[in-house]
Amino acid sequence: MSTIINAYKNAIDKAKERNWNKIFVFSDIHDTIIRPNYKAGDIPTEFFPFAKEALQMISKRKDMALGLYTCSHPHEINEYLSFFNSNGINFEHVNENKEVKTVPTGYGCYDKKPYFNILMEDKAGFDPDNDWELIIEFLNKTPELSITN
Repeated sequence: MSTIINAYKNAIDKAKERNWNKIFVFSDIHDTIIRPNYKAGDIPTEFFPFAKEALQMISKRKDMALGLYTCSHPHEINEYLSFFNSNGINFEHVNENKEVKTVPTGYGCYDKKPYFNILMEDKAGFDPDNDWELIIEFLNKTPELSITN
C-alpha cells in the first residue's frame, strides 16, 4: 500500500477510534496540486493528473476539512483560493487551523503549526504523478465518517 493511502487509512481509523467527526487534510500547491511555472506575477493553473478530481471529492466530504499549506505570497493565495473555488475545490484553512486550539493541559501546541491529519507535500514524499489517482480510488471505496459528537 502506498504511503499516502496509509496516511488516509490511519487518519480515518484514528478518527473512528477517538470518535472524531472529521479529519484535516492539508496540501501544498506547487509540485503537489499544480505544476509550477516559476513566473512571478503569473500563478500557474495546470493541475497534475487527477489532482482536481481528488480535491473536489475531498471538498464534498463532510468528514474532511481541506487546508492549504503554502509559502505563496498573500496576494497569490487569494488568487489561488479564487481559482480553486471556481474549480469546485474549497479550502477551509490556509496555513493555520483555527478549529484546533492548543489546550494548556493537552498534548501538542498548535499556536504556530497548523494541526492536520494528512499532509500532501512534494517535499514530504507526496508523488503528484501517482498519488492523486490512488486517493480517488481510496475515497471511492471509503464511506464518510458517521460519528456525531
